[in-house]
Amino acid sequence: MKRFALLAAAAALFALPAAADITINGAYARVASPMAQSGAAFMGIQNTGAEDDRLVAARSDVAQRVELHTHIADGDVMRMVEVEEGFEIPAGETHMLERGGHHVMFMGLNRRLAHGDEVAVTLIFEKAGELDVIIPVDLERNDVTGEMGGMKMDHGNMGGDGAMKMNQGHNH
Repeated sequence: MKRFALLAAAAALFALPAAADITINGAYARVASPMAQSGAAFMGIQNTGAEDDRLVAARSDVAQRVELHTHIADGDVMRMVEVEEGFEIPAGETHMLERGGHHVMFMGLNRRLAHGDEVAVTLIFEKAGELDVIIPVDLERNDVTGEMGGMKMDHGNMGGDGAMKMNQGHNH
């Protein structure tokens, strides 16, 4: 089983061909703690086509709700908010979904997510249509610090209002 998880993680490092001219690169998912009720997925979405496209939604059976989110600063609190219009993917460019920025949010997890697990997600694009991807859960990846304004975000302190309290020196 571990070998399968390692192979899946290695495969995720390579580009996954997508519908039309969309390619998914470096996708991974994570949770803040083993008992977390929410998680997120991050990736690069590359549009090699001649026309702009837009990621308009995502769905997965891993959670009760799956939304496209971003963070906005409200004083010393970072709020996660849904981006109902989705994310533009300009022609010839890569749009990054990354910690501290745009991401796919899993709310009300239906199961615990452990390092090495996989999450099936359908990304829905305005022009390219639906794209099914298998995203590995990587709790060890630390390629983005999540730092904003000299403080680090703490997903573990997220309240019911979608606010994330900022804590000095804590990195998820």
